[in-house]
Amino acid sequence: MSQQVQEKYEESQLYKIRHSAAHIMAQAVLEIFPDGKVTIGPPVENGFYYDFDLPRNLTPEDLETIEKRMRQIVQGKHEFKKTVISADEAKKVFANQPYKLELIEGLEKGGFDEYGNPLKEKPEISIYQHDTFVDLCRGPHVANTKEIKQDAFKLMSIAGAYWRGDEHNKMLQRIYGTAWENAQQLKDYLLQLEEAKKRDHRKLGRELEIFIFDDEVGPGLPLWLPNGGVMIEELEKLAKEMEEKAGYLRVRTPNLTKEDLFIRSGHLPYYAESMYPPMELEGVKYYVKPMNCPMHHKIFASKGRSYRDLPIRLAEYGTCYRYEKSGELFGLMRVRSMQMNDAHIYCGEDQFEQEFMGVIALYHKYFELFGIDKYVMRLSLHAKSGLGKKYVDNQRLWLKTEDMVRRAMDNGGVPYMEVADEAAFYGPKIDVQIWSAIGREFSLATNQVDFAVPERFDLKFTNKEGADEIPLCIHRAPLSTHERMVGFLLEHYAGNFPVWLSPEQVRVIPITDGQNEYAQGIVRQLREQGIRASADISAQRMNAKIRSAQLMKVPYMLVVGENEMNAGQVSLRVRDGSQQNNISLAEFIARMKDRIERRAKEL
Repeated sequence: MSQQVQEKYEESQLYKIRHSAAHIMAQAVLEIFPDGKVTIGPPVENGFYYDFDLPRNLTPEDLETIEKRMRQIVQGKHEFKKTVISADEAKKVFANQPYKLELIEGLEKGGFDEYGNPLKEKPEISIYQHDTFVDLCRGPHVANTKEIKQDAFKLMSIAGAYWRGDEHNKMLQRIYGTAWENAQQLKDYLLQLEEAKKRDHRKLGRELEIFIFDDEVGPGLPLWLPNGGVMIEELEKLAKEMEEKAGYLRVRTPNLTKEDLFIRSGHLPYYAESMYPPMELEGVKYYVKPMNCPMHHKIFASKGRSYRDLPIRLAEYGTCYRYEKSGELFGLMRVRSMQMNDAHIYCGEDQFEQEFMGVIALYHKYFELFGIDKYVMRLSLHAKSGLGKKYVDNQRLWLKTEDMVRRAMDNGGVPYMEVADEAAFYGPKIDVQIWSAIGREFSLATNQVDFAVPERFDLKFTNKEGADEIPLCIHRAPLSTHERMVGFLLEHYAGNFPVWLSPEQVRVIPITDGQNEYAQGIVRQLREQGIRASADISAQRMNAKIRSAQLMKVPYMLVVGENEMNAGQVSLRVRDGSQQNNISLAEFIARMKDRIERRAKEL
């Protein structure tokens, strides 16, 4: 959730409902466990949670008991009362709550808020009380407990969580809940969760034999199975076609490089925590690469360039490696090895707007192709306070390039929102958020402006006046990484990929062994036409073979019995349930090739 969206959320009634529900839940838990210790309980995107230090592990039955008591508290119509107090008074109120005392000390020093987040200014210390429960809190809350509808909240799960997210601290028990303005909203949300479980890319990835992880290989390092390999090939083919039309040149770079390259680029000072530690050979340190851009800069600098050569667009599906903490890894969405749809565009200032918007146009083509109807483009800006630390220290160029991006987006009529303090260290960027078919949000891709690093690599071109000029560099990745893109597509399509992207496009199903040879002959003809096909000549009965193909979400099944074999035809069963009997193989091949060549959404 972006900062602007978060701020709007915090002003909403829904936020107040969830915040208040967290307090009500904490009251219920302490009534059941009088010796329990409470920590923090914030609202989150779709609900709330609260972390507890309790004398025993919670069970699902405990959640039922806690939820029942919460409904009783809600009915009491208890008022939420705010009181501003001194640090000394707060310490007396929470004398037997050590985690609250630690937070009070942070508030007293002006360093952290009651959730442990760093603060710029020393805040007031306030408490909220309803019924018998008092919490250290800055609000906001509903007026009274009855504003929370009894049939509009639910406790969802129990999880472990380290105090303040630090693995060196004690493990606490976190209770997650969700709360909504009415029962229908809750019902809709729970239905969406059920659909999301069915579409979970980790589940579908195993079932459809797309990818696996293996402990001996290492966490966050996916192994692509043959079906996943097909999808990757199709995505690369798509990218190459689109990029070739747009004048990109393909390059390849190694997976590791000397330390000096990343010192020069500035990545080591700004990005070291996300890089794997170096290996040392013959007294020289080498890093596996976390990004391709420094090597692309070297390729640009490999010979003299003129303004007549620009723009130069260098593209590569390079494999990069980034260290993500184990607790942050999540299927294909957060991994340590990734293949990025990467490219770097080197251009003059007069070419910037056209090149930048050319990338945005590429996004829109992909949105149309994949049926992505909802998306948001976020202009991520720098924060002046981060200059020299998080960002390159050049305020003039920050303001100039941010204005260039605004002007390009405005002139192109592309809606966007601005988000502070989320830029790349070398310049502003457009980050793209997309929503899947069931409304799940994904961070997909980025379009970044680099005003700093080209100078560090002494990149230059000869301008029209015959003088040396430093090019701007645009970093872009419209199809994100293979990992994130395949993960999104699995959930977006629920594994029911369009035929061009389906790992197996056709399965030929003989009714008896007598048609096995005919079925295999059909497969050979289909493969000669570039169609991915297989024949199921197992000993299973026909219905079981059909069921097997349906479970693997194969778009087309060709059933062949004695009649089809004698007539040189096939009977077609489509994944969507439609059927067409006794059609010629030539007719079917023509239909297939049309769908594949157009990358059609329909079957």
